[in-house]
Amino acid sequence: MQHMAMKATSFSFVPQMLAILVLVLGNACFAFATSSSSSDPYVEQQRDRVRWLPGQTFNVDFAHYAGYVTINEKAGKALFYWFIEADKNPESKPLVLWLNGGPGCSSIAYGEAEEIGPFQVQSDGKTLYLNPYSWNRVANILFVDSPVGVGFSYSNTTSDLLNNGDKSTAKDSLKFLLKWFERFPQYKGRDFYIAGESYAGHYIPQLSQVIVKNNRKAKEAKAINLKGYMVGNGLMDDYNDYLGLSEFMWSNGMISDQTYQEMKLKCDHESFMHPKTACEQVIENADKEMGNIDPYSIFTPTCRLNVSQISLMLKRKPYDPCTEKHSVVYFNLPEVQKALHVNPDHKPPKWETCSDVVYNNWKDSPLTVLDIYRELIPLGLRIWVFSGDTDAVVPVTSTRYSIDALKLPTVGPWRPWYDDMQVGGWSQEYEGLTFVVVRGAGHEVPLHTPKPALALITAFLTASSMPSLPDLHSAI
Repeated sequence: MQHMAMKATSFSFVPQMLAILVLVLGNACFAFATSSSSSDPYVEQQRDRVRWLPGQTFNVDFAHYAGYVTINEKAGKALFYWFIEADKNPESKPLVLWLNGGPGCSSIAYGEAEEIGPFQVQSDGKTLYLNPYSWNRVANILFVDSPVGVGFSYSNTTSDLLNNGDKSTAKDSLKFLLKWFERFPQYKGRDFYIAGESYAGHYIPQLSQVIVKNNRKAKEAKAINLKGYMVGNGLMDDYNDYLGLSEFMWSNGMISDQTYQEMKLKCDHESFMHPKTACEQVIENADKEMGNIDPYSIFTPTCRLNVSQISLMLKRKPYDPCTEKHSVVYFNLPEVQKALHVNPDHKPPKWETCSDVVYNNWKDSPLTVLDIYRELIPLGLRIWVFSGDTDAVVPVTSTRYSIDALKLPTVGPWRPWYDDMQVGGWSQEYEGLTFVVVRGAGHEVPLHTPKPALALITAFLTASSMPSLPDLHSAI
């Protein structure tokens, strides 16, 4: 699972010869594109076009692209992306940038391969299956591994890897977007949204803030049509996050009364990224008291089963706790890296879902981003915050405390919302912000509850309220 506080988702089969032929043709097109002028954005797009993926046993009707965008020529600094167009009418659908957190975790590892992307990895680590609840049903989705040192993103300057932080990540992400829109000019001016989870609770409002500042001083051609953002189980305010964490763990019977009191005392006003020793010790003790459970999803099994046990479990419940391990196998395959246009001169010795180097050398992490919310809410951006209610890393209690601290007037009362005639969660609408709880979901909401998560992004993009019981038949 991702770093965050406690370290530790109908097929037609294609003959093998056809898959090989497609790969050969794809490589030929790639070679032709690279030998052509790179100044033509459409040539660059075709260079990045992914023709087929190893282990793909189904056809898709949408185009997708993967490659690098260089954000600093001198330093040799480039971010890796995977862009997947909407499965129908991409020209009429918005563009959504998805970011995972960590800091140091890959948006391709989590967002694409196990949460909201169409291509997800089977338990053999070699075969893909098509996610029926992929968010590219309702939007064009852009996944970016950020900052450098994450996934396939790289820098030729070693100091870049040792000096990542919130400010540099926001600036680099803006540079990436401006250059990416040059490569994909057909998306300039398209309604643009940012979504993500976990430590992206920092990335997303910070990037939104620098986009707004860029738009104020940039010419129209350089403006990004930012319409809003959505954050899930995100770090928002360290004081409230610790307070909510201790209450969630204690109220669920996971920690002792003594540890609960010590956490409130010793982690009060501490930094999540750089806590003092006393707070760290309390968190370690809480981890021991919780025992061998997954804090990212406290009611689901952990990935400590053998293959036969996993197969039996999947027959009973459609959740595989080992999705991360499957991705590690798949994205380390040389043929997969070749299909995604990973540069062999810059690929990591071993592809990992999260980078300890990035996490352990994180330089700046403000105690709160609520000040950015206060700055952006009056601008009329569509801002949603959602929370899976079985997450013990950035729990729903933490998010509720942070939202309460904004002191926003309520415009829609607390109420249940529905999915398949069942309560999918709860929602409350404030002036400038909508809060959604997703019932039964952990830290990665789309992994644990994929269908309700698709209903969530659909409502967000259409500026609709979450479905109530009478409205259910008009939902997806």
